[in-house]
Amino acid sequence: MTANGSLAMPGQELFVVSRGEGPYVDDAEGNRYIDGMSGLYCCQLGYSYGPEFAEAAEKQLRELCFSPLWTGSAHPSAIELAERLSRIAPVDIEHTFFSSGGAEAVETAWKIARSYHALRGEPGRVKAIARHGAYHGLTVGTLSFNDDPGLTEPYGPPAIDTRFVSNTNRFGLDPEFANDGVYTAHLLAELEATILAEGPETIAMLIAEPVQNRGGCITPPQGYWQGLRALADRYGFLLVADEVITGFGRIGEWFGGDRYGARPDMVTVAKGITAGYAPLGATLIGTKVTEVINRPGALLNHGYTFAGHPLSTAIALRNLEIMERDRILENVRGLQNHLAARMNTLVDLPIVGDVRGTGFFYSCELVGDLDDGGFSDTARADLIADLIPRRLREAGLLARVYNRSAPLVQIAPPLISDRALLDAIADILAQTLAEASARI
Repeated sequence: MTANGSLAMPGQELFVVSRGEGPYVDDAEGNRYIDGMSGLYCCQLGYSYGPEFAEAAEKQLRELCFSPLWTGSAHPSAIELAERLSRIAPVDIEHTFFSSGGAEAVETAWKIARSYHALRGEPGRVKAIARHGAYHGLTVGTLSFNDDPGLTEPYGPPAIDTRFVSNTNRFGLDPEFANDGVYTAHLLAELEATILAEGPETIAMLIAEPVQNRGGCITPPQGYWQGLRALADRYGFLLVADEVITGFGRIGEWFGGDRYGARPDMVTVAKGITAGYAPLGATLIGTKVTEVINRPGALLNHGYTFAGHPLSTAIALRNLEIMERDRILENVRGLQNHLAARMNTLVDLPIVGDVRGTGFFYSCELVGDLDDGGFSDTARADLIADLIPRRLREAGLLARVYNRSAPLVQIAPPLISDRALLDAIADILAQTLAEASARI
């Protein structure tokens, strides 16, 4: 995701992170930063649990370095992790198909959905529904669930026939949509109209994040996920909650959908499942689906060599143990209102049009120098591409600055963060965005 050849340009240097401690990382020059993005939404526990994970890794490697989950075989740590996940997963989610990361987990959900419908005698369900601006991975298959032409067009027609409906971002919409009931009804009516226009018998699944990351931590209105469930039941498609980012404590719950009453048929996870200490993904599957695809004689021709690697599953198990022991979810729940209050003060700055998010997951949508709130090319180059990311890093904060259709500044700090650290993040954001405001 870096322009080819850009690091060879004069004045451009590769940012090399060399070590981490607690919620901080150090670069190769010895500068220390608050990791305001938890790596890439992965390092829920920060960087000080290495010895515990090393102990788990060493024990596993002494016992078994590798065994595939393939053709009727398994290994103990994968079995134990699958059992553990079934106990914390949403209702009726009891089975796990392991992969190596989030995009693979989403591809797996698609293949399982297709298999499910074919085995039920509905092979014509070949379409998916996703939401505008969503991101579910960069493989050829998962790119189909993305409607950003900058990401998709270089690779030709999508592999999966996908229709897109509105996400749940209210910023800039009619004031009547401030009412949850009105907005939810509007979104569900649009979705149902799309289903009917395409033909319900052609829809295999709908995929959505409980809180949409791309576009800036977009939370759903009350009743939205219950409405998705009702439409899935009415028209026979499967509902997939993509929890690659929102899972494992990011918004104070094991699964983000728990906060909104989601009852998906499948859940995709990765990132925080191992707290960034090893690569692992998984597709968690409901009993309604497994009762069909596990029927005698059925065959799911699908798998990955390193899916559920013993080292990764052992590390994931230790991660879940630590999160429970050290009350990580409780830390997020206890501090989320304080972070919300600090973040919401930023909307008073002229450059900040909207602040949204929940838990330890927030973004500011920026407005610029044009009459419609957009940025001129000059302002975008000066502020979004240069001043804001540079000043944040100079102040010792790693945050994400989007320079696309909706300019955003986003944070997702480690879930071990205390009140003082969250205040430090908010202070740096306020100082940086105040300077940017003065330049508008």
